[in-house]
Amino acid sequence: MIILKTERDLELMRPACAVAGAVLNDVAAFIRPGVTTKQVDEFAASRIKHYGAKSAFLGYRKYPCHTCISVNDEVVHGLASDRQLRLGDIVSVDVGVLYRGYIGDNARTIPVGGCGVAAQRLMDVTEKALYEGIAAAVPGNRVTDISRAIQNYVEGNGCSVVREFVGHGVGRTMHEEPQVPNFVDAKSNQKLRPGMTLAIEPMVNAGRPEVKILNDGWTVVTQDGSLSAHFEHTVLITEGEPEILTWPEKMPSRLKVS
Repeated sequence: MIILKTERDLELMRPACAVAGAVLNDVAAFIRPGVTTKQVDEFAASRIKHYGAKSAFLGYRKYPCHTCISVNDEVVHGLASDRQLRLGDIVSVDVGVLYRGYIGDNARTIPVGGCGVAAQRLMDVTEKALYEGIAAAVPGNRVTDISRAIQNYVEGNGCSVVREFVGHGVGRTMHEEPQVPNFVDAKSNQKLRPGMTLAIEPMVNAGRPEVKILNDGWTVVTQDGSLSAHFEHTVLITEGEPEILTWPEKMPSRLKVS
C-alpha cells in the first residue's frame, strides 16, 4: 500500500530529510586520501548523533554499519573497514537517518582528492540522471516516467543501469511502496499522487549492468570490475513541481549547529 503523507507527516519528515542531507554534506567534506572507510562511518555516526538523530541503517536487516560506503567498483551496501581511501578513488556514501519517527535517505558519489576524467564523467551522468528522474516526478505521471527518464539519460550517455537494486517509497519505514526502478518495468507503473515520498536513486555502471554480492553478504560490486556511481534524494510529489526534501538548506534554524 502506498502511504500518502499528510501535512503533519511532512512537518516531521522534512527535518529528518534535512538532517540526512546535512550529514551527507559533512561526510563529503571529511573524505580525503588516507582515511579509512571505518573512520568515515564513525565520523558519520558522530554527526548523526550531533543532530539528535539515529542511523536508519544500523541493525536494519542486521546491517552492521551506520552508513553504506562503496568504493570504485562497489555499487551499494559497502561495509566500513580498515580500507584506506586513495587519491583518485570514487566513494559512494549512502546516509539514512531516523529523526522524530521519520526517515531521510540520500546518497552521493564523492571523488577522493580528485579523480580521472572517466570517473568524473560517470558521476556527472549519474547525478544528471537523478535530476532527470526527479523532473518527471509530477502528479499524473507514473513511476515508469521516472524510470524512463533515468534509463534514457544513462544509456544515451553510454553507461548502464543496475537492475537488481531500485529506489523506493520512504517515510516512517525505510522501504515503502512503490518500488522506483531506474529502468522501465511494467510491474512498477503506479500513478504519482501528491503526498507520495520517494527515494529516487540511480545506480549506474560505467561498464555492463550486471552485479554480484561479495562473500560478506552485503557489498554489491560490478561483475566486470567497472566503476559505479550512486546519487539519491528523497523527493515529495506535490500538486506542482517535485520538492527535494534532502536539501540540507531545509534544516530548521534550531537544528543548524556547527
